[in-house]
Amino acid sequence: MSKRAVLGKAKRWVVKIGSALLTDDGRGLSHELIASIVAQMAALKSQGLELVLVSSGSVAEGMTRLGLKQRPAHLHELQAAAAIGQMGLVQAYETCFQSHGLHTAQVLLTHDDLSDRKRYLNARSTINTLIDFGVIPVINENDTVVTDEIRFGDNDTLGALVANLVDADALIILTDQQGMYDKDPRQDASASLISEMAANDASLDAMAGARAGSLGRGGMVTKLRAARLASRSGANTVIAGGRIEQILMRLRQGADVGTLLFPDTSRQMARKQWLAGHLQTRGQLVLDEGAVRVLQQGGKSLLPIGVVEARGEFRRGEMVACLDLSGAEIARGLVNYDAQDARRIVKTASSEIANVLGYCHEPELIHRDNMVLS
Repeated sequence: MSKRAVLGKAKRWVVKIGSALLTDDGRGLSHELIASIVAQMAALKSQGLELVLVSSGSVAEGMTRLGLKQRPAHLHELQAAAAIGQMGLVQAYETCFQSHGLHTAQVLLTHDDLSDRKRYLNARSTINTLIDFGVIPVINENDTVVTDEIRFGDNDTLGALVANLVDADALIILTDQQGMYDKDPRQDASASLISEMAANDASLDAMAGARAGSLGRGGMVTKLRAARLASRSGANTVIAGGRIEQILMRLRQGADVGTLLFPDTSRQMARKQWLAGHLQTRGQLVLDEGAVRVLQQGGKSLLPIGVVEARGEFRRGEMVACLDLSGAEIARGLVNYDAQDARRIVKTASSEIANVLGYCHEPELIHRDNMVLS
């Protein structure tokens, strides 16, 4: 299977739209472009593709509504512009998606939400639930409350982190450029569009350059960084022009448009390497012989009924070691329950978790996708 064909087999995409593209280079929201992208997303969803939208543009739209020609110099003015612009942004998406019979949900995140493990898991659960409901999550950085300087281009990074968060197969970055070039096309007419390269290829750094537009401050540098972040969970990244006719449909069909930056390893291997890189464990789960056999031979998830003891203090989402009865480590993984609750449900059937705890996050203590054998 070609690397482009993988996009056609993907189950979940994160689509990120840049400020300059979305606001027609600062002239206000481009409702025509939004309608086109939404129509394509609706068509792809009808084909079974799961979609998450990461959208820039709130500050740029707020500047337009306020009649500002220059980026505000003070943080509180930027935050005010973001708050005003977010109203127009959400209204535009809601109206367009509703015309296709689809519901949307606004999710505002900060980088703190994705660095704190508990908030990370809550965000992940919420977004996955929205997808299960058939809703299109529309995600933006929560610019109205961030304390650091607002960076317009930073949603490239947010898009990659969301791709990691929801285990997306691909991150599609739509921009006002056709893709990534081997030289800056604004400076050198001989620049050639890069069709596909490994995201971690060191030669890409020089090609990305450092310049950016007046609305987006990241340029290709943050897009390359985003591709490398996305590759950590095995996701492919495509950087492509959002004004290319039927761009999303063509990418789904495997067309050679834009720039494909692919991970160096398989999706499963990338995730396993990421898990294996967690050197520190927070606790231990002692498994009975049957559970050990199932993990080692069957590649299954770890259910609470196969655990005889939970040791140490750990929080949901932290790394724990799985030990056999002799104390040898046979696996490690990200646990779905805090230590206190894990101790209450050991030797318990998954169907009884809700009766014991009063709730059920997951039927497994550790899902097989979040586990690596020792």
